[in-house]
Amino acid sequence: MLTVEYDTLGLRPGDLLLDLGCGFGRHAFEGFRRGARVIACDMALDELREVGGLFDAMVGAGEASPDGLGACVNGDATCLPFQDDTFDRIIASEVMEHIPDDLAALDELTRVLKPGGTMAITIPAWLPEKICWALSDEYHAPFVEGGHVRIYTENELRQKMRGAGLEDGAAHLAHALHAPYWWLKCAVGPTNDDFPLVKLYNKLLVWDIMKKPAVTRITEQLLNPVLGKSLVVYATKPISSTVAAAATSDASAGLDTTGPIDLVERETVDASA
Repeated sequence: MLTVEYDTLGLRPGDLLLDLGCGFGRHAFEGFRRGARVIACDMALDELREVGGLFDAMVGAGEASPDGLGACVNGDATCLPFQDDTFDRIIASEVMEHIPDDLAALDELTRVLKPGGTMAITIPAWLPEKICWALSDEYHAPFVEGGHVRIYTENELRQKMRGAGLEDGAAHLAHALHAPYWWLKCAVGPTNDDFPLVKLYNKLLVWDIMKKPAVTRITEQLLNPVLGKSLVVYATKPISSTVAAAATSDASAGLDTTGPIDLVERETVDASA
């Protein structure tokens, strides 16, 4: 289930892509399949191990080049383990709403993005998220450890991205069929997966994802502008006169991609130190 539009992101074969907060790797895998060199970054080591295994499986199945780069790095969004101006493209999907210091994370993402590079940030859209919060306190923080800590508007996210030094790009909504599913879950309890209507709706969504039938694809396209569960905002790091030369440097600047990159465990950074 992809939220980011790769053509809008401008991802090209050979680009170095950071998938921040990759989870189980849905966006990282698509980038790898398209020929990008992919770094999947997350704080959850168990998920990263699964992502690494699936990178290998994709190569074995002929879905990705054996000469490509698909690597996993354990890292914190507010203190990324990469040098300045490293990545051609960045995806941060459904991450920012979990981070208390989202401004620090945006500064870090901007720092590691190359001048002229584009990032896509996806967040829960304001209206569907507002309804979820109203229906259940068990849906978000502080009840859920590591849960959503804020509800963004598009304008708020754009202002914060501009404040980090990024230039506005396109935006769109996605996954309208998922909004009523989460409203239903919140109404009966977010962890009540055995409720009959929840199970039935889940089967519908799985069928839609796996089969992509025309009836649900057209319905969701029509509903996305109003009920899209996720908002995607694209932005570009400007090329100033002082960094124009750096923007033409090797695509792997700041990251050695001449060989395999192993899973890296980083020490927790004490923000109060």
